[in-house]
Amino acid sequence: MTSRLVQQLGAQNVAGGTAKALAEQIRALILDGRLTVGERLPSERALALELRRSRSTTTRVYGLLEVDGYVSRRHGGSTRVTLPHTAARVGPVADASAIDLSIASMDSTPGLYDATVRSLPRLAALRGASGYSLQGLPELRDAVAERFTQRGLPTDADEIMITSGALHAFNLVLATIGRRGERALVEQPTFPHALEALHRHGYRLVPTPVDVTGWDERHIADTLLRSRPHLAYLIPDFHNPTGATLPDTARSRIAATAQSVGTHLVVDETTAELDIDRGWTPRPLAAFGPRVITVGSMSKIAWGGMRIGWIRADRAMITRLLAVRPSFELGTALLEQCIAVELLREMPALTAHVASRLHAGRDAVAAGLESIESLSMPQTNGGLSAWLDLGAPVSTELSLAARDHGLILPPGPRFSTGGVLERRLRIPITLPPERTAEAMQRLRLAWDDVMSGGTTARTDMARSAVI
Repeated sequence: MTSRLVQQLGAQNVAGGTAKALAEQIRALILDGRLTVGERLPSERALALELRRSRSTTTRVYGLLEVDGYVSRRHGGSTRVTLPHTAARVGPVADASAIDLSIASMDSTPGLYDATVRSLPRLAALRGASGYSLQGLPELRDAVAERFTQRGLPTDADEIMITSGALHAFNLVLATIGRRGERALVEQPTFPHALEALHRHGYRLVPTPVDVTGWDERHIADTLLRSRPHLAYLIPDFHNPTGATLPDTARSRIAATAQSVGTHLVVDETTAELDIDRGWTPRPLAAFGPRVITVGSMSKIAWGGMRIGWIRADRAMITRLLAVRPSFELGTALLEQCIAVELLREMPALTAHVASRLHAGRDAVAAGLESIESLSMPQTNGGLSAWLDLGAPVSTELSLAARDHGLILPPGPRFSTGGVLERRLRIPITLPPERTAEAMQRLRLAWDDVMSGGTTARTDMARSAVI
């Protein structure tokens, strides 16, 4: 059985490489978060057998990593991933001049301040209550339910639970229905922290491909029928990171197939309202099947700092979720809920502002790519990012080169289940145009380094979240 380390490396990518080169590739996996701190690595002997290399080579590899602080080894025991103690002191992560493209999110909407002021009387009226809100304020659940209804999915407030963001909602769902050892169908690429959550809950991941042109519907259907996964995690609207949208006809067929094999569909709608110029509006996937659980949030349309999300599910599932939630949280902050009520009342203005910002960000990325030979902007009608085809498997190399120019850029494999997608790169369209222009200049310098063979892998960068 192939170890996770070798899956992430890709045996074909390290064949014939020196011990130093192999150590650098493993270090890149650690810095990017594809190998996690504390994770156990194969023994020197086992790694040598998997890579068909000498024992002395793998001993040298682990020795180099240990000297730099990226693994810890016990004589006769295990080798585990660590981070150098000096990682918190390094420059570019803490450097205000660095541009972080691992975060695909905009700053706050201009209406946030006024909505906060308007929310204060609502908050003051709640002072006589306990302050705990397990399912969420009725007014906010009404507003979220109304938004689903407007989008073509009749919904009652009893089918809504308010959470502290969409990722929190997903983890709550997994804590409620999760089954260790079961299969979970996931898109490839997809949101990295969802993959981490599924791994943490013991799922075995079964990938299905997505690209800027969309999904392979036949592959999804065949995988559902063959593997009968317990759960499927999908991002059908402005998919993160490709930007694709799943058509209604495909939603209907996927929901029906999932229901026939008993698979829970967990749909992430965090990006559903990020339309620029798609030209059509699909119905929520939950409109096509009773076993669909939907998670969403305000983070991409209002502000990431306002941790408000929700779950839409049938009443029986909401009851189960309510029974589990107190074991790790007693509700969502009331102030944020009160603000969200005000913001949801102004959704047309809010979505118009988001579309304008994303349009400007998309134009800035497209303009920047014009100066980079071989790269171009794919069709991007909305969402958080452009999903670039680099034309060669150099994504990790480009990511490391970008750090030399003060650019934090997660490589394509960060969005995969097994270290693949080295030809791909996610570029957010969410930054202000002037910031994007500077980021694209730095990307061009890194690209030139890679194309000229003059890259130097930085080894002093702490890993960061991908949002």
